[in-house]
Amino acid sequence: MEIRERIAKAHRVVVKIGSALLTNDGQGLDVARIGLWVAQIAELRAQGKEVVLVSSGSIAAGMKRLGFSSRPTQVNELQAAAAVGQMELVGVYESHFEQHDLCTAQILLTHDDLSNRRRYLNARSSLRTLLDFGVVPIVNENDTVVTDEIRFGDNDTLGALVANLVEADVLIILTDQLGLFDKNPRDYSDAVLLPHVSASDERLESMASGGSGALGSGGMLTKIRAARLAARSGADTLIASGRENNVIIRAAMGENIGTWLEPDHCRQAARKLWLAGHLKSRGSLTLDAGAVKALRKEGTSLLAVGVKDAEGSFSRGDMVLCVDEDGVVVARGLVNYSVAETLKLLGRCSSEIIGVLGYEGEPELVHRDNLVIV
Repeated sequence: MEIRERIAKAHRVVVKIGSALLTNDGQGLDVARIGLWVAQIAELRAQGKEVVLVSSGSIAAGMKRLGFSSRPTQVNELQAAAAVGQMELVGVYESHFEQHDLCTAQILLTHDDLSNRRRYLNARSSLRTLLDFGVVPIVNENDTVVTDEIRFGDNDTLGALVANLVEADVLIILTDQLGLFDKNPRDYSDAVLLPHVSASDERLESMASGGSGALGSGGMLTKIRAARLAARSGADTLIASGRENNVIIRAAMGENIGTWLEPDHCRQAARKLWLAGHLKSRGSLTLDAGAVKALRKEGTSLLAVGVKDAEGSFSRGDMVLCVDEDGVVVARGLVNYSVAETLKLLGRCSSEIIGVLGYEGEPELVHRDNLVIV
């Protein structure tokens, strides 16, 4: 499938908007332009697409309100600016989305939230539940409490990690440049815009400038690295100017705008490679014949009712092997319960989970989105 056709059919989109755009290069939040982006996101929602918004701007907005003339270097001053600016930023978004009868939710993350497996799963579950309810999550780095040791470093990286987290089809990075050029257009008048490249192209880093403006912490180099990170889950990435008219809608329709960075593998293939080869198994689940047939022939999730035994030392979110009664590996997947919990659930129906454990985290032992047939 051609990239334009694939983009047009995308169901889940992550949109990242940078600080320079949101604050009109430091002049305070550009409320009118934010309204235009929100209207475009609302149009995507009306088309049935799910959208997660990753927004910079809290520090930049706070700097304006606190009277900083340049970006602070002290962590406590950055935290103070973020605390002040986040209030204004969320208020502006909420007021605009309300005009389109859309509900929003604020999600603040640190790198530690996504490097810790349990917190990663909790964040993913929260985001996916919000999307199921038709909510537009607005994600930002939790700059109020973040330190140098745990910060993402830039919201381009955060956008890519969120794309991985929710298994987005497309990551749209809006910036103050038209896209990726073969050399820095600020320094070279003959720089040429690259409309379509592979995210893994080794020449990209030499073309990009690692610098950023006075407001942001990223540059074109971070956007290329973000595209490569998003490609791990098979997401296409667009780098485009947020000042282009109707840019989000045009991008979602597959229009030739900005620079598209394409992954080497489609989403399912990329995820299959990750699940099959990048995670060490922590245990195994022995399946009865009915469960094996359901996984292989029907593409279902793995339910506890079809599991006869569990071995290993796995916790929620770990990789486990799914084997038949002869010990032959049928599938690999990320399990929703620990080994101790799983042993209590063997042969049980999903409706019994809450009675056995006292709570119900997920109705499946392994969801089909996190399971790969071997």
